[in-house]
Amino acid sequence: MKRFVPLGLLMALGCGPASAVTPTPAAPLTEVGRAPEDTAVKQDLRLLPPEVYVRSYLAFFGGLAPSKVEDTVRGKDGGALFDSWNDYLAALGFPDYKLDLPRATETNAIMVATFERLGVALCDRALEHDWKATPTTPSTLRVVFAFEPKHDMVLTEFAQRFDVMHRTFLSYPAALAPGRTEDFYGLYEDIRRKHLAQKKKSRFSPEEAGWAAVCYGLVRHPEFYLY
Repeated sequence: MKRFVPLGLLMALGCGPASAVTPTPAAPLTEVGRAPEDTAVKQDLRLLPPEVYVRSYLAFFGGLAPSKVEDTVRGKDGGALFDSWNDYLAALGFPDYKLDLPRATETNAIMVATFERLGVALCDRALEHDWKATPTTPSTLRVVFAFEPKHDMVLTEFAQRFDVMHRTFLSYPAALAPGRTEDFYGLYEDIRRKHLAQKKKSRFSPEEAGWAAVCYGLVRHPEFYLY
């Protein structure tokens, strides 16, 4: 036989007075000991995959295809600044499975020299594109030097422009790297003064040569290749 609980009884139980819970202060935590913070480096810096470097390089030229970048970087100088991507891929650490050449996991002298050559080519061609093109390239379409050059800059004027390039290459404000702006300002002034003193002029003005040297320093910076 089935037994049923009256509905009224269930409603009376559900609507009964709520029990009150009195809050009590939490007991203080007892210190049982202290341990020094371990700030030792757990993993050394690693080399970025070469694919990341090449993609960044292409992005600095406005996202062009590799073949188009090759033509742009060679310009009228032929192989003086840039040969071809095929000449650099193995040196940058790419594997070559036809020759059973594994992927490079550490830097070497040839790789550093290749970074150097590609960086100089990037900076020179970017400066020509951003500042010396005819007609003048609008600031919104400049790839590296996205600011206006100025003669006889003081440190604060240099810092505003340097921060633009620092964010482009290293992705964070230059103010977060103590002393770096001052060091690069010294580099800029040194190159500018040497170009002013030269009797044989280059295709860059003293100010342009100074900014190109700043670009060389940033594109060679270890933070650009390592993480």
